[in-house]
Amino acid sequence: MVQFRRARALFDVGDHKKLMLALPNLLSTGHACAEDGEAGDYVRLAACYDLATEVLSKIGRYSASRITADRSNIFSDLAGSPLAAAASARAFSIVLRHEDRSSTAQRVTLHAAAKVEATGLNTPAQAATFAQMLCTVAYAAAQAGDRVRALEMIGAAERAAKLLADRHERPQTFSVTPASVALYKVGVLWGLGDADAAVDAGKDLHPGQFATAERRGRLHTDMARAWWQWGKAEETAVALLAAHREAPAEVRDRPSMRAIVTELAERHPRTAGVRQLTAAVHARSA
Repeated sequence: MVQFRRARALFDVGDHKKLMLALPNLLSTGHACAEDGEAGDYVRLAACYDLATEVLSKIGRYSASRITADRSNIFSDLAGSPLAAAASARAFSIVLRHEDRSSTAQRVTLHAAAKVEATGLNTPAQAATFAQMLCTVAYAAAQAGDRVRALEMIGAAERAAKLLADRHERPQTFSVTPASVALYKVGVLWGLGDADAAVDAGKDLHPGQFATAERRGRLHTDMARAWWQWGKAEETAVALLAAHREAPAEVRDRPSMRAIVTELAERHPRTAGVRQLTAAVHARSA
């Protein structure tokens, strides 16, 4: 669907405002295309709702994201596709984590991962989706305080990403690379409260390893969270400034990032980079 590709491109460059304006028409078109009840149309409609869930969660519209996640689950079930169900479960896990239901998110993603694994992982799409689900399970487990499972799953994801890289095949849905898994590892370790280990896990990552502005911005915001958890104000500000350069919306539109900027300004107003960061975020918000 051309509209979906355009909407996804808006997400990838961090243009949340335009994406939000495009969503009603995207979903309406998706529903119209699915009127005949074809499995492929249901898959595409579920993907539209997954995208809606991602952007709504990112900008703090959590109640609305719960609705879109539920609808994605309905249509991925109608499609009967384990891969579509996994994508829906991933989006749903984002909602559950924001509802402080990380244990439920862990169960949901584990169930979806098992269904993907049962396909035999014979295609690049199946293998990449499974690797993505391992990352998602690891992150949910970390947020739930399940250290053993979080580390087990991220380790399995690292091995899966290496195998994918060796295959030199391009999957259609999820692009999983050693670098993307390493970024998840930063989040997992941060979620477990191991700030210094999280920083160490991300120390060799660089923007050139990530294809979209959204992912490059996310690299820096995840590192900023780790630095902030470690109590390193200057490093936090530097990371957030880097994120703002790559994708301003990753700092401007995400409530968690704006909260860090506010705390930096209140607690460390004279720290290098803090004034510049505050001015940049406020200027883009005006």
